Amino acid sequence: MATTANRNKDYYGILGVKKTATQEEIRKAFRKAARKYHPDVNPGDKKAEEKFKEISEANDVLSDEKKRKVYDQLGFYSDQIDPAQAEAYARQQREGGGIPVDFGGFDFSGFQGGGGHAGAGSSSSSWGSFKDIFSGIFSGAQQQQHPRGPQPGTDLEYQATIDFWSAIRGGQARIQVHRQETCPTCHGMAHTGGPVTCPECNGAGQVTQMGGRMKFNVPCPRCGGTGRITSDCPTCHGEGTISKTETVEFRIKAGTRDGQRIRLAGKGNAGVNGGPPGDLYVIVRTGTHPVFTRVGDDIQLTVPVTVPEASMGAKVDVPTIDGRAQLKIPPGTQNGQKLRLRERGVESASNPGQRGDQIVTVQVIIPTLNDERSREIMRELAKLNPQDPRSALFEKGRE
Repeated sequence: MATTANRNKDYYGILGVKKTATQEEIRKAFRKAARKYHPDVNPGDKKAEEKFKEISEANDVLSDEKKRKVYDQLGFYSDQIDPAQAEAYARQQREGGGIPVDFGGFDFSGFQGGGGHAGAGSSSSSWGSFKDIFSGIFSGAQQQQHPRGPQPGTDLEYQATIDFWSAIRGGQARIQVHRQETCPTCHGMAHTGGPVTCPECNGAGQVTQMGGRMKFNVPCPRCGGTGRITSDCPTCHGEGTISKTETVEFRIKAGTRDGQRIRLAGKGNAGVNGGPPGDLYVIVRTGTHPVFTRVGDDIQLTVPVTVPEASMGAKVDVPTIDGRAQLKIPPGTQNGQKLRLRERGVESASNPGQRGDQIVTVQVIIPTLNDERSREIMRELAKLNPQDPRSALFEKGRE
């Protein structure tokens, strides 16, 4: 008969999660605890070994939706009870109808308080007697998890900063990535060697346990009723993957923009049990330039011109991302006016063959008059062009 401590195990408390925990939260809690209490990490530590058995048993039930449903309904789990039976029993208890449900061919009506198989007892104690016997039968040693099927690896996301010209012209880039790689010992299978005969049940898949005067054949708690067990890989401790930091090289397309997302298929975390690896997503951050400013596929820059060039017009050389180009300054160009050099911008990464423009902002440089002759010429120019640029301002001010 199981001890009192084993009769009513709180699987949620063992894993340290709430009853409303998601499957992902349960999985993470088990992995964290397993790494701490695994026998390979604590050789010779009996307490750690028992704790590992407890968390394995709790995870075996809570990670399986059907088993978890039975556990939530009854407070314990047995392979011989399906969710429909558990739900029916819970409904009977809520409605005060006793225990007419047939679990595995055994009639438990005697637990309602009328003597029967469990002896006399009051109606109020029937549930406790029922739980005590079955909790003792189906709890105990480590419940080995059933082998998992192929599980795909998770995706990763990293940022990579590249210089201005690499984003414009394209090239190669490298980043350091910390990822989960397929274990070289078990090749991602999480265990080593083939299954061997379970020493607990000698391959039968069942063991005999006593519940008071009753004898039960129950699924072997060590192999889960399969009759075979496998050993966790000593390298990855049953995870199927190991952590590794590596350099990943990837190609930058010409015209790549700041914030663009590049997908590197199969470069994410490795899968388990033959599952495919995840992908790596690289978010590109582009550097700046002291002269050019990039906006989308356009290039912007400011070009200084003299008063005569702005007044009379001129052709001036300006820098572009391809080298020098000639820009026509129309007569009467004002300070801050924007001029366009078509298709002198960046080649589009998404639309090959298309290019942006170069937008030039004109900055008229006012000369400093250091000699009398220059000042005399400027006064003469003012007489020849008696304009008042502020007159329109006053006119609008009267409106």
